[in-house]
Amino acid sequence: MSIKVEVWGDYACFSRPELKIERFTYDCITPSAARGILDAVFWHPGLVWVIDKIYILSPIEFTNIRRNEVKSKLLSSKAKTAMSGKNVDLFIDTSSDIQQRAATVLKNVHYVIEAHFDMTDKANQSDNTGKFQEMMKRRLDKGQCYHQPYLGCREFPAKFRRWEFDTVPTVDISSDLGLMLYDMDYSDKNNITPMYFRAKIQNGVLDLRDCEVLR
Repeated sequence: MSIKVEVWGDYACFSRPELKIERFTYDCITPSAARGILDAVFWHPGLVWVIDKIYILSPIEFTNIRRNEVKSKLLSSKAKTAMSGKNVDLFIDTSSDIQQRAATVLKNVHYVIEAHFDMTDKANQSDNTGKFQEMMKRRLDKGQCYHQPYLGCREFPAKFRRWEFDTVPTVDISSDLGLMLYDMDYSDKNNITPMYFRAKIQNGVLDLRDCEVLR
């Protein structure tokens, strides 16, 4: 059983991993970002969301912004040092560590995400596909979520609701986007690796059902 979820927002940034210093977005939402939105609405250890199609409802528009960011990261090694009783700083001083960086982002984005879920071995005996389907629909209709869904970056919140129509009016766009991030492979917790696929938009639809995933 599949479900369609409409998502939209003023800005979005689905950052290309090969451009680390200044953010540059993909042309549309990535499958991993779409899965993250569905997880924000309804997550359960007994299911895993699988994205089937992404429908693009508005023209692809880019804009440039500048944002204040910090140039450092909090290191886990420092936390371990502090846990051993040594005196180390466990904070970032934004006044001295701040940097202004440019970002190329999308604006006025509007998508419909078509997805289904697979049951996992962590499902209880009382769990079933019909139960999860109804729970997801009920949460969408009530606007409920475990945390605020966002469009690539937390400062770009996503609005969402259930798509209840039979057809989706996509924009007339066909384009080969090249390699796009599909998701992260978490099978080995000590070696989490990215997965990619060849993204092709056909008449405003990014079809993921038969795509070849590259590791």
